[in-house]
Amino acid sequence: MCIIFFKLDPRPASINAYRLILAANRDEFYNRPAKAADFWGPNSEILSGLDLETGKEGGSWIGINKRGKLAAITNYLEERLNPDAQGRGFLVSNYFLDKDLDSYSYLKKVSTEGHLYNGFNLITAEFKAKQDIVCYYGNRGSPEPIFLKPAGIYGLSNSLLDTPWRKIVQGKRHFTSIVNNHSLSSDGLVQELLNVLCNEKLNNPDPDIEVQGEGYNKSMLQAFSAVCVRHPDYGTRTNTVILIDGEGNVTFTERTMLNCDVNKWSTSSFQFKLQE
Repeated sequence: MCIIFFKLDPRPASINAYRLILAANRDEFYNRPAKAADFWGPNSEILSGLDLETGKEGGSWIGINKRGKLAAITNYLEERLNPDAQGRGFLVSNYFLDKDLDSYSYLKKVSTEGHLYNGFNLITAEFKAKQDIVCYYGNRGSPEPIFLKPAGIYGLSNSLLDTPWRKIVQGKRHFTSIVNNHSLSSDGLVQELLNVLCNEKLNNPDPDIEVQGEGYNKSMLQAFSAVCVRHPDYGTRTNTVILIDGEGNVTFTERTMLNCDVNKWSTSSFQFKLQE
């Protein structure tokens, strides 16, 4: 499970405005091995965390490269999972490694192979000097990828894009109030967004989650109703905030759990300028 809130603004009006503001949680078993965010790949231009689970090594959940390609994925809440399905995290990593396909073409290709994976939602984007392009595809929704409007605020969890789960509605409202406060410094904005991501308030009962998650036990569905998921051995273990300003400067902040302990966290921040 995961959750992502993001705001797109291709022409930010002030120095304190951003082309992209993104805040995301990765929810996973606490003991699943993973590598914290760092640069990797050809010329060390890709920045992301990496899955180290046996058979899934090299997959990711969110990342960006120095040329402005960004990708993020969430799982789709469903009862029956195919244990032989391909690792969904490779859909993020492969987007960066495939230099021949733009964001839409890549999702078009993925859509022809969607049946090989358990349910997912995938965002791919390109932030370039002349135009920002953001696309979405979910293999439990429309058969075709879509272009997202170049200005807007979106919420994505473990159903289709902007499905009005209560935690999406409440979290999006909180996120919107933060990103519309242009008096915040960059550091202040990051901290406020981390507060959005760390909200453990339950938004239950939520009939939409209960219907889609039929087959899960009640306590797990209750935990899923929060932006920050907390359940024994499973929950939110990584927070990510990505900012891209009008000049192409990127700030990538990751807060990640240490040693499977919800009381121990490490925060890393990376800054770079997009290469045109």
